[in-house]
Amino acid sequence: QVQLVESGGGLVQAGGSLRLSCAASGRTFGGNAMAWFRQAPGKEREFVAAVSWGLGSTYYADSVKGRFTISRDNAKTTVYLQMNSLKPEDTAVYYCSARTGPGIRIRRDDYDYWGQGTQVTVSS
Repeated sequence: QVQLVESGGGLVQAGGSLRLSCAASGRTFGGNAMAWFRQAPGKEREFVAAVSWGLGSTYYADSVKGRFTISRDNAKTTVYLQMNSLKPEDTAVYYCSARTGPGIRIRRDDYDYWGQGTQVTVSS
């Protein structure tokens, strides 16, 4: 089993920055690609960014490319999402996720473990 705990959400003005963290633990954790998804009120949960296990390759949704950066620490147990130039449309609950495989995927159904979510609110 894998446990994921997010932190770092909050309220920020448009144009501001936030950094989300996701700490992973569990006996079976290792070799997992990880990703961030988000869900705005009344909308489907959507892919934001992902990082692979091995080389740390990354992939981003077009809507955040150039503004958000996903990374993981050397121990590969913590994943970060640096969010810059935030817009009101970035307002959502952000979820950390992990899959039982090293490669990047962008579909929600490809991820096996989820955190509880952290609220990000961007005011105009």
